[in-house]
Amino acid sequence: MKPPIISCPRCGAPVTTQRNPALTVDIIIHPTDEPRSVVLIQRRHPPLGWALPGGFVDYGESLEQAARREAKEETGLDLSALRQFRAYSDPARDPRQHTVTVVFSAQGSGKARAADDARDLKIFPVSALPEDMAFDHRTILEDYVRWSAKGVPS
Repeated sequence: MKPPIISCPRCGAPVTTQRNPALTVDIIIHPTDEPRSVVLIQRRHPPLGWALPGGFVDYGESLEQAARREAKEETGLDLSALRQFRAYSDPARDPRQHTVTVVFSAQGSGKARAADDARDLKIFPVSALPEDMAFDHRTILEDYVRWSAKGVPS
C-alpha cells in the first residue's frame, strides 16, 4: 500500500505522508494479596471480551505514565513495582488499526472497580483465564506465565 501524497502548505510540492502504528500499553496487574492472579476488564466497546487494562499512549506521556493512568482510569488501582515485560507488534493484533503495545507487569493496590472503558472487572487465576479474551491478550498472558515460571522476577 502506497502512502498518500499531500501538498506542502508552504510551496505546494508533493509530500509523502508517513503512517505509523498507534502506540499502546497493557498492564498485567497482580492484586497484592493474590500474586498468581491477574486483573482483567470486560471491554465496554468493540472489540468485546476480557482484556488486560490498557490503552493508547497520549502525546507527551511516557509509557510508564500511560500505564499508571490507564490502570487508574479502568480499574481504580494504584500500581507499584511497575516493570516492562515485552512489546507486541503483530499488525493484526487489534482489528481496528495497527497498534504496537508495550506490556508492563505491576502490583495493584486499592479498591478494584470497573470504570472508564471497562464494563466489568474480575480477578482471574492465571491458570483459569476466561475463554472470550480480546486482542492477543491470551497470548500475552501465556507468554508471561511461561516467562515468570522460569524464575525471572516479574
